[in-house]
Formats: sequence, C-alpha cells, structure tokens
Amino acid sequence: MKLIRALYLGNRLFALIGAIVGIFILTFVLGGAIIPKILLLLLVAAVLTDLLLLFRVKKGLRGERLVAEKLSNGDDNEIAIYLENFYSFPVSLRVFDEIPHQFQRRDLEFNLVMEPGSNKVVKYLLRPVKRGVYSFGAVNVLVQTKLNLVARRFKFSNDKEVPVYPSYIQMRKYELLAIHNRLTMLGIKKIRRIGHNQEFELIKEYVGGDDFRTINWKATARKSRLMVNQFQDERSQQVYSLIDKGRVMEMPFAGMSLLDYAINAALVISNIAIKKSDKAGLITFQDKIGNILKAARLNNQMASIQEVLYNQKTAFLETDYSVLYNTVRRTISQRSLLLLFTNFESIHGLHRQLPYLISLNKMHLLIVIFFENTELKKLIDNPAENLKEIYYKAVAERFSFEKKLIVRELNKHGIQSILTPPEKLTINTINKYLELKARNLI
Repeated sequence: MKLIRALYLGNRLFALIGAIVGIFILTFVLGGAIIPKILLLLLVAAVLTDLLLLFRVKKGLRGERLVAEKLSNGDDNEIAIYLENFYSFPVSLRVFDEIPHQFQRRDLEFNLVMEPGSNKVVKYLLRPVKRGVYSFGAVNVLVQTKLNLVARRFKFSNDKEVPVYPSYIQMRKYELLAIHNRLTMLGIKKIRRIGHNQEFELIKEYVGGDDFRTINWKATARKSRLMVNQFQDERSQQVYSLIDKGRVMEMPFAGMSLLDYAINAALVISNIAIKKSDKAGLITFQDKIGNILKAARLNNQMASIQEVLYNQKTAFLETDYSVLYNTVRRTISQRSLLLLFTNFESIHGLHRQLPYLISLNKMHLLIVIFFENTELKKLIDNPAENLKEIYYKAVAERFSFEKKLIVRELNKHGIQSILTPPEKLTINTINKYLELKARNLI
C-alpha cells in the first residue's frame, strides 16, 4: 500500500518536472519566443496556487476509522471511515485503508468528492475466517483540488490491534429471536411439545393467544376477569459442548476450518441453553483434555465460554476418545446432554471410537455432530462428461455413502447424530436441542 502511494506521488511529481523541463527546452529552441515563457509562468503559478490551497490550512481534513473492539469470526463485520472536510472549497479524495494482512487484499480504495464543511462516512465489510489478533495500519487519504496538480496526504487512525472472537453476531441474532420466540424465521423448526413436563410459574390475566385450557376458574371468580395459569419448562438441565480439536477438524470450508464452525455453533447453543433456563458447559479435547468449564447458569458464564473458545487451537494430532470418556465420567455426575462436535470420514474411523461413544451414551444423552462434505455433493450432482470425471464422481459417491453408513451405525447403537453441511451447523444443532427438549429427553 505504501509503495502504491509512493509510486502515485512520484509519477505526479515526475510528470510535473517533465512538463517544466519540456517548456524550458521549448523556450531554448524557440529563442526569445514569449508564448513558452507565458506557459511556464502559468504552470508555475497553477502549481503554487494548488500548493497554497492545499497546505495553507493546517488541518484541512479530519478522519477516523470506526471499528468494534472485537470482530466476529465468520461474519461480515462493518468497518467505517469518518471524514470531515475543513477546506472552504470542494476536494477530491482517494482513501486507502491498511487492513490486516490476514485478508490478503491490496485493492481497498475509495474515491469521493467532499463539499466544503461537509462530512462523509465510508463503509465496507470484512469477513475474518480465523480467530486471533488482527492488526490494522493507518487510514491514508490523498486530497486534491480541482486543479489536480498536487496531492496532499493525510494519515489517521494509526496501528490498532483488534481481536477476532467466535461469532458473537450469530449469538446475539439467535438470542434475540429466542427471547421473542421467533426462531422459525431462520429455519428453526417449530416442534410440538409432548407431555407436560412443566412447572407452575404464576397466575396472570388472559391475553389473546393464551391456551384456554390453562384458565384458572377460581382466580377468575375472585378477580372478576379471566385469569390463566402460566407454566415454565423444567429448569437446570445440563448441556455440554464437547469440541474435538484433532486434525480431522482442520478441514476448511469457505475459508473457515471445521473447528471454527464448531466453536461458533457451541457459542450459540450454549447461549440458547442458558436463555432456556438450562446450564451450559464446555469440554475441549484432542490427544489430551484441553479445557473443562463446568455447566452453570451464572451471570458471567457466557463471557467465560467465549474466552475459552477464543483461545482454542489444534496440534494436528489424532483424537483420543478414551481421555474424553474418562474425563466425562469423572467430572459430570448428573445426566446431561452431550453435544459432540467432531468429524468422521470413514466407517473404520468410527469403529475405532465407537466403544467410547456407546459408553458415553449409557451415562448421558449423546448427540454426535459431524460434517457433510459439500464439495463432494457438488461433484456428485454435476454430470460427468468424460472417463476422468466418471472416476472422480464414483469416488465422491463412495465417500458420501460412508457418511450415511456412519449415521446408520450410530443409530443402531442408540446414539443420535446430526450430519450437516458446515454452513447449517448452528441451525441444525438448535433444532436438535429444541426437539429433545420438546420430547422431554433432557
């Protein structure tokens, strides 16, 4: 970015010097001709005028980059650049923002015209795909008058580091909809509740939409207006997210690893569980246990979960499920819902871990959540046009069939599962959680 600006200014200066030198040569060739001298004087006067207009105001432009204290991983984050013109005439601006190197973009440039005394906000979106610290450079603005001979550079919002956290934007979106019971707007299934595993909460006045079967006739007679009983779901059920950090979770989809998809979904489902009056906890593991956060419904529980998830990394090692089994047996005494975020690519990979999954399912309600390879699905759906493509398609169908065999094998042993594309992981996980709540299985 700095090199581009230097070349731009260098080219401008080179052209200006070339023009002056050319006029001097023309003057020498033509001898005492008056016209080249006049042109030279006019050019010098124009340059001096442009310089005077741009530099006589010490603070001709004010700018600032407006960015959140932290960015949301996997989401479009809005970045704004505020600009205010203190010149008494219109100016043309070229705005360059030095964004973090992780985005690998060098073409972020905005061109605009500002009237005297006006202000503008330039907005753009950044989508990070990895957690960690991102370093922004400066906002550079090149200002020119209508003469367009000289450019003055302003530099604002020098180096700033911004952490990228698990997707708190998704968390807030689903939280808001859950509070207002509008989850169906995002594809969350509306599931009919079976049975009456509910606790009495209070008596309130009837409003349109209340179930007439909950009318409290005694309270109605006393108050002389229609009163109904209000119930709440049974509370304090434990929901644990078990996140596999092994090498199988580093496969990328749309720039993000499966581990980051799992981390985002774990953050959202933990928040939904707490809003539904359950307790949320977390265990991360690979060849050994990473972090254990006991299930709770404390005020700072979500902040603790977010911090733990932010710091998760993989060592690209083989996952050891025996370590997970021993840890769960030792630390979780109450029957809980275990959401295991992992990935199995073959039936043989499942068979190696199946004894531990069966044992976990005996103690708790285990849901194995693993990923559908969407790239393979695209390959299967596209028609093959030659022998090579037929071979690739046959291999892709074989791998896809293996995933269905894994689901069938888990079901055979009474273990529930979710086979999902990475982009639908969060929605499908919430659907499963609400389904289990409705069936009173947790």
